[in-house]
Amino acid sequence: MPHDTTGDMPHDTPSDVDDMTSSADGAADPGARPDWEKRFLAPRILMPEWAEDAPERALYISNVTGTYEFYAWDRATGARRQVTDRPNGTTDGTLSPDGEWIWWFSDTDGDEFGTWVRQPFTGGDDEPATPGLAPAYPEGLAIGRDGTSVVGRSTDEEGSTVFVCRPGAAPVEIYRHRETAVVGDLSHDCTLVAIEHTEHGDSMHASLRVLTLDGRTVAELDDTKDGTEELGLSVLGFAPVAGDTRLLVCHQRSGRWEPMIWDVAAGTQQQLEIDLPGDVGAQWYPDGSALLVSHGFEARSELWRYDLAERSLVRVDTPPGTVSDAAARPDGTVEYLWSSAAEPSSVRSTAGGVVLELPGEKAPGSVPVEDVWVDGPGGRIHALAQRPQGHGDGPFPCVFEVHGGPTWHDSDAFAAGPAAWLDHGFAVVRVNYRGSTGYGREWTDALKHRVGLIELEDVAAVREWAVASGLADPARLVLSGGSWGGYLTLLGLGTQPEAWAVGLASVPVADYVTAYHDEMETLKALDRTLFGGTPEEQPERWAASSPLTYVDAVRAPLYIAAGVNDPRCPIRQVENYVERLAARGAVHEVYRYDAGHGSLVVAERIKQLRLELDFALKHLPR
Repeated sequence: MPHDTTGDMPHDTPSDVDDMTSSADGAADPGARPDWEKRFLAPRILMPEWAEDAPERALYISNVTGTYEFYAWDRATGARRQVTDRPNGTTDGTLSPDGEWIWWFSDTDGDEFGTWVRQPFTGGDDEPATPGLAPAYPEGLAIGRDGTSVVGRSTDEEGSTVFVCRPGAAPVEIYRHRETAVVGDLSHDCTLVAIEHTEHGDSMHASLRVLTLDGRTVAELDDTKDGTEELGLSVLGFAPVAGDTRLLVCHQRSGRWEPMIWDVAAGTQQQLEIDLPGDVGAQWYPDGSALLVSHGFEARSELWRYDLAERSLVRVDTPPGTVSDAAARPDGTVEYLWSSAAEPSSVRSTAGGVVLELPGEKAPGSVPVEDVWVDGPGGRIHALAQRPQGHGDGPFPCVFEVHGGPTWHDSDAFAAGPAAWLDHGFAVVRVNYRGSTGYGREWTDALKHRVGLIELEDVAAVREWAVASGLADPARLVLSGGSWGGYLTLLGLGTQPEAWAVGLASVPVADYVTAYHDEMETLKALDRTLFGGTPEEQPERWAASSPLTYVDAVRAPLYIAAGVNDPRCPIRQVENYVERLAARGAVHEVYRYDAGHGSLVVAERIKQLRLELDFALKHLPR
């Protein structure tokens, strides 16, 4: 995911107004607010993580104070307390296996550059978790039962490094390379660490290496060696059993993501009999006897239990929609974070009911999605369409909300941003263009070299369907997106200027060459993979895919939001684009906010979405 943040944090188009605060901060009567604001303000909880050896100690992220922060939860007593409290929020953290410590990553105002700190689970002062390590971008973390930690990090100067940190000792470097590497997992007995690396130069398809904690290579798995196919691997986790050298990994050998078990000591690979369409992931049950299988197909997901001894696959009962995170408890029950486009998210259990309820007004529901399949230049395109309720039969003003990534996909999941447009009488269409995950390796990898242009061909095909079907008014089409979606918005306004009436771009790539020189090193590596080289090595490809190349062709009024501390889509390249717009008197507005790649502050999200709504309603034809 080159230019997006990862994880389950909501990636609604950010928004807020200076006088907006959450109800927890003493705002006006929430009942007076419109539904679209209530969806942002409603208390939300993400999937709790529990300590492996102390499963009654849990850690979760919530927006209950108006900013997404970490909370400790003692499941035995029900006691909960806020762990972090920072102006721009905190969402990168974990528990030590014994449940004694909460680790969280401390950056500056969303710039993603910093160090790990830790705090006792029961409360107390923060302290450096990895003393002796200088600030860097985080590239994975594994914490052992003996107090050892393995820390992945990257800087523009050093590339990727991996350090072993032990209590009372200086950090020891065990790995270094200019290309991207990420810490995957540490074995149960703290003797082996698995890393994903791209030393071969293809940042979209990682290879695996298992090292001892003194840096000696134990085993390697590389599906790129013969050069005939570009296949990736990822680490899913070591078996949760002492002395067990089985590593659960994901591979793409059959044209999709699916799991297998690699015994790194024996050198054996166990293929799993999981006959499901679409992408398949997995994680261990706590005793190592089974796998919890996550299955994503055509914008929905579901869970299965795979018994390793019997090689049997049994469905885990979940409602239709999207399971965005899940884990098996020691008693065999499964907890999962679920939502659909019509129903807000909740953490549920196969034992029945919601796992944890937060006080406060519940988020209003929204409109179900309709599946749309359109023949495109690269094959059938899957899109999700929503019609506003109570606004007639159409055609409607229509927002094409383009997802980020690009290796991501829109799904039948709840999102406050699209729901707000529906409330205002807009139809919403989301396109899983080439580059999206969930439709096979070839679909995901198709955007190379014609970056951005491939995706927009698919958006154009779905746009034609939306107009021809009577859903969308061709004179009132809005192109909108954040991160990679913001990039596609700017590129689409320049390459398809007659198609769009308004553009809304949040944290976009605008001047791709300048973005490359200013962005974090791991994204530079990914961009070299996408374009087949640097801007100096492939100048024509970079120029053809940069929105700045087409800025003078933009005709639609354009709103841009940008974080001044953004390391993924840095501010200087946005300013270059805006200067060109201003020089020719193009209609545009720019909102700059003091954060990084998006905001974790609820009021800020509301503000930005209100600015987008006001801009679109002001400039769309009546």
